[in-house]
Amino acid sequence: MIADIGYGLNSFGYLVLLLLLFTVRKPGLAKYMLSLATLVTLVWSLSFVSLLSGPLSVLHLLQADTIKQGIWLLFIASCLKNDFANIWQVLRQPATLFALLVPAIALLSPWFIQVDITWHFLMQTLIALEVLILLEVLYRQVGQDQWAYKPLALYLGATNLFEFVFYANSTMIASVEPGFIAARGYIYLLMLPFLVIATRRIKHWGVNIFISRDVVLHSSLLLVAGVYLFIMAAMGYIISYLGWSWGYTVQIILIALSLVMLATLFLSNTFRTRIKVFITKHFFANQFDYREEWVKLTNVLSQNDQSLPSVYQVALEGVMGAINYDSGALVKKQGPGFHVVSSHHFMPLSEVEWTLKPLWDYCEKTGWLIDLDEYRTKPYVYEGLNLSNETVETTRLQLVIPFIREGNMWGLALLCAVDRPKVSLNWEVRDYLNAVTNQIANVIYLHEAAQSLAENAQFAAFNRMAAFVLHDLKNVLAQIDLILCNAEQHKGNPEFIEDTFETLHHTKARMDRMLRQLTEKQVEERGADATHTLSLLIKQVIDKRCQSLLPLPQVVIREETDVVVDQDKFANVMYHLISNAQQACADDGEIEVMLVLDAERQHQLVFIEDNGTGMDEEFLKHRLFKPFDTTKGNAGMGIGAYDAKTYMESIGGYLQVQSQPNIGTCFTLGFPIQ
Repeated sequence: MIADIGYGLNSFGYLVLLLLLFTVRKPGLAKYMLSLATLVTLVWSLSFVSLLSGPLSVLHLLQADTIKQGIWLLFIASCLKNDFANIWQVLRQPATLFALLVPAIALLSPWFIQVDITWHFLMQTLIALEVLILLEVLYRQVGQDQWAYKPLALYLGATNLFEFVFYANSTMIASVEPGFIAARGYIYLLMLPFLVIATRRIKHWGVNIFISRDVVLHSSLLLVAGVYLFIMAAMGYIISYLGWSWGYTVQIILIALSLVMLATLFLSNTFRTRIKVFITKHFFANQFDYREEWVKLTNVLSQNDQSLPSVYQVALEGVMGAINYDSGALVKKQGPGFHVVSSHHFMPLSEVEWTLKPLWDYCEKTGWLIDLDEYRTKPYVYEGLNLSNETVETTRLQLVIPFIREGNMWGLALLCAVDRPKVSLNWEVRDYLNAVTNQIANVIYLHEAAQSLAENAQFAAFNRMAAFVLHDLKNVLAQIDLILCNAEQHKGNPEFIEDTFETLHHTKARMDRMLRQLTEKQVEERGADATHTLSLLIKQVIDKRCQSLLPLPQVVIREETDVVVDQDKFANVMYHLISNAQQACADDGEIEVMLVLDAERQHQLVFIEDNGTGMDEEFLKHRLFKPFDTTKGNAGMGIGAYDAKTYMESIGGYLQVQSQPNIGTCFTLGFPIQ
């Protein structure tokens, strides 16, 4: 009677759910399969009411459970893709056929083959396990919709866990416990609200699922099932050997044990991953011959060219050679954007630039290596990394490897395999690449530090040279003083001499300022770190300092806002760049200084464009911003462009240049607004 009440109430509950499903207007085959599964469960529950179907037989139990479980398997299979149009497309899937194989055998075998009843119980145990495995695959890969799918996972997980324990127990004792059968109606009824909630939460049934070949091998549910069955088999053997019988106490203990193990492994991805890594580390051979790989990396890094471009190229070759890839790039952050310092058969940066900021932020925060192929199928592994599905599906980029030293992010290595086999990032490859990148990062930092020391040594030499300049300036001042003293006695043309005096006084005042700067190393400047309108400062530079050369620049203001700059340092930067443009152009050439506001990146842009002689790519990469490297002979010091770039980077801005020989050059200066 108690069992009849439970199954009767359960039937009524599923009838109400079926009526609710008829009112739900959601597209997709999965919605109709859920309605079918609800109807079958309703009929299944009614079939266990003894007033309607009479005494329950074992064959009736097995056949009814097989049909019900098979329909629910079909429902889960229909959710594994979001583009199924009909049931035949679901049935043609290899995963569906494999999942339905055991239910088909369980349904037909009693009519054709006479086997021990325990084999039928065992098949029911496997069917419940199949449902749990497919449910885990579905839940793990719904991504951001896990909240919506959680009630469905709880419903199917709890009911099929009960079925698994019920039939595993029946397999061990070769009989059916009446208490389990009586409790089933109430358990399904108690779990029904979760299914109702799922029908309201899930907006779109079906997700794109990739089932890898190692799902069955590595599923945590298989681990739970294996351990559970092993414990029950061992205890069953001991109890049978001692001549005892199974009691309710032992069964309750085993049920509680299975629940704890399932909850731990099903909900804890970290714990499951640690078990996989432990097994792989201790029971499988290493993928790499580390002695050979380390010698190869050492030979690559021991190159003779100490220039930074060569060091960056060698670093890229080292990380690519570590996994035998044939395409890659080293990228550093520059202002709001990114800059490629070295590349080898790599795609244009514009193809992957949209992903670099979230990838950079994630790597800087976690230090993790990223496999976009793995992210495409298992996004939950990279918790906190949000990339759009469309862009991830279309990108050719595969591996993103951060270079981190002492907690500071230096840059990223972007790798893809064009004509080489792809490498998956398992624990060993990650550990190996981390060791490789740490070594390469040390080499890069060492060369950058050496480059900085070399530049400091050059500036020290410049300071020594300034001492001689001071001496010469003093001599010039002495001569000017002498001219001023004697000029009073030799006036020939009063107006001309008066103009000469004015010029000489101005020159003397300017030389005094130069002496003070060279002597004190720093002069107090009232305009430092103040808000200025750049167009006004640029016009002052052109009017006062750029009138001696042609062509004269034209200032074009498209849109501008005030920014914080050091007035004198900004004036020096503009004078160097405009003067260089004037010297590169013919007298009838054109120089345009344009101001544009980049509201999206919060930068005030200044473009200095000329149609002069231009520069080739080799000069841009290796000489333009190298201090004390000049093409003007004794007429220049070679620090103008270097000083401009250093100042822009010191204020959080950037300086970029585009140039082509015999066409012209365009310098782009980005000043941060905030």
